[in-house]
Amino acid sequence: MPLSWKQIFLWGVRLTLVWYLLRLPSVPRPLIVLGEPQTVKTMYPKTCVHTRMENEVEEWKIQRTLIMVREMGAPFIVEYFPWAYYEGAEGNYDFTHPDHVIDHARNQGVTVIARLGMVPQWAREKNTTDTYLDEKHYTAFAKFVGKFIERYRGKINYVILWNEPNLSLEWGYRQVNPQAYMAMLKESYRAAKAADPEIQVLAGALAPTLEPDSSDLAMNDLIYLQKLYDAGFASYYDILSVHSYGLSFAPADLPALDALNFRRVELVREIMIKNGDAGKKMMITEAGWNDSPRWTRAVKPALRAEYTVNAYDYAEKNWDYVLATCMWAFRFPAPLYTYGDYYAFVTPDFTPRVVYEAVKKWTGN
Repeated sequence: MPLSWKQIFLWGVRLTLVWYLLRLPSVPRPLIVLGEPQTVKTMYPKTCVHTRMENEVEEWKIQRTLIMVREMGAPFIVEYFPWAYYEGAEGNYDFTHPDHVIDHARNQGVTVIARLGMVPQWAREKNTTDTYLDEKHYTAFAKFVGKFIERYRGKINYVILWNEPNLSLEWGYRQVNPQAYMAMLKESYRAAKAADPEIQVLAGALAPTLEPDSSDLAMNDLIYLQKLYDAGFASYYDILSVHSYGLSFAPADLPALDALNFRRVELVREIMIKNGDAGKKMMITEAGWNDSPRWTRAVKPALRAEYTVNAYDYAEKNWDYVLATCMWAFRFPAPLYTYGDYYAFVTPDFTPRVVYEAVKKWTGN
């Protein structure tokens, strides 16, 4: 059957487009070099930010992110390394992306606190989320933990095992279960220490929440932590990871059982002491304020900058048991188009926001 005039026209357009694309000059990929090793200049060595480079596909942007972290005066970062990204099929590992992140961080003089999580599809039940890890796959996660730590032995000294297990959404949209988290933690902790006896394992990473006992969404972080201790927690972590968001409260506001504020850390510390763990340190691996113009729990950009600096300063001067205070979040590779964008210190195109400049000045840069 002969072609219609519309079909002839479309084929002509396609052939013209192919001809045009073939004539385009190839664009060389930028050559990324590490350069001379750098050091972080700072007056406050506990300063830390939570970077989010796991979805950053361009190496030069990884490098640029870490340069700006160094220039801001932060010696520590928390970075997410998703299990699902590096073991897409069981036993097949690809660590190309974390190699870039870790090499560039070390080159900038920045210490990486590696957060491990996210379950690959092959290691979970059908129709579950990537936070769903069942008992029969605890060994698979522990094996990944060991492989990761073995690969970066001598390059990474801190790992966080899982994130916010006291929230249903971070526990596979199931009822939260401190005993199940402990079972997973035990196996992964042993694998971590077998790979590198010197590795410092952070655990907990609990979300601050005031959910009642009847809630299906979450468990109060203080209650959850005590349940962990009741299950033998003290023997399976080296540093307690805590989250401590300020919401609309000032960083110096007093802690209280019915309040979610920055100094809730002190209530967590009381539980550690009660359970004989006063000798262990803590790291605040998420914290911060939001300056969205459309969220009721946000603050103005200038006030956010003030609160952030004051929080860093408070932790430096008052909490000798806190090794690092890591604010959420330095930069996202692309806009989130939610209030979450207003946690960022730097925009996706690397424009510094008010909070970045304030912290940079405070650290002496």
